[in-house]
Amino acid sequence: MSTAIVNSPAQALDRPSPQRVDELLGAFIAGYDAKQSSRALYRRVLKQYFNWVDKKGYLLSQIAREHILGYKEELLGSGMSSLTVAAYLTAVKVFYAWAEANKFYPNVSKGVKLPRREQKFERLALSPEQSQALLSHSQTQPPRDYALVNLLLRTGLRLIEASRANIGDIEQRAGKRILLVQGKGRDAKDNFVILTDKAYLPIAQYLKTRKRAKKEEALFVSASNNSLGERLSTREISHIAKAGLQAIGLDSRAYTAHSLRHTTAVSILRAGGRLEDAQGVLRHSSPATTQIYLRTIKEEMRLKNAPEELLDSVY
Repeated sequence: MSTAIVNSPAQALDRPSPQRVDELLGAFIAGYDAKQSSRALYRRVLKQYFNWVDKKGYLLSQIAREHILGYKEELLGSGMSSLTVAAYLTAVKVFYAWAEANKFYPNVSKGVKLPRREQKFERLALSPEQSQALLSHSQTQPPRDYALVNLLLRTGLRLIEASRANIGDIEQRAGKRILLVQGKGRDAKDNFVILTDKAYLPIAQYLKTRKRAKKEEALFVSASNNSLGERLSTREISHIAKAGLQAIGLDSRAYTAHSLRHTTAVSILRAGGRLEDAQGVLRHSSPATTQIYLRTIKEEMRLKNAPEELLDSVY
């Protein structure tokens, strides 16, 4: 049953002991051209895979395609989302492609399909009335929460971008106040959003409560006992936004923290802005990504000017 490449230098790593796994992963990671965060993720995910191989009593030289398929089925059966399983399998596939190229093991993962991504529940944008209700409610909350929700609504920041923001990222440029942004998948803060007075003033009020805060500190920090003063995580930001939405009666799965980003784009279009304007604010690399927000506007117009109602004057 063995599918190992003859005279493979990986024969010494046939049994996945912790030390040998670390050696093999070290060689793989050293040649993997990616960000440090991606390398760390692959190392962690692949360690889990090797642990699975060890628990099953398999030899690395005996692993075949059917074993990878078995691993896939166990991941899916564990309750993981298809998206997470796809990420785990991608790491395994990248590893085996590298292992074959370096004559360690054959690429037994070739042809193994990733599970289909689950269809995402469509996030709805807030109406102007709902946006105002959310802001009014947020004003009754701690200054940090109001400043955060207000910022998300007025700039369309992603949760990770809000989490990464530092106090010193607020600057002046060409007479306008901006917030430097480190976008998703980016290594540097090479983009920005404009902070209008309505976006900035709640932040200024919040920062007054942190009198000794330094520029290099996070813009939004935790107030809980377990993580007091630490940077707010995306999970915490999501919770704050969701709590506000629930408080104004928007408690369905269609309304999440991402709805605030969706609302920013749709509100720009409602106010007469162009698709390119919304694309610039949301920092989409392709206008095709921004096109999805046009559907909300088209639906609103369809409901407002329903052709079916014209029939009532005919018969």
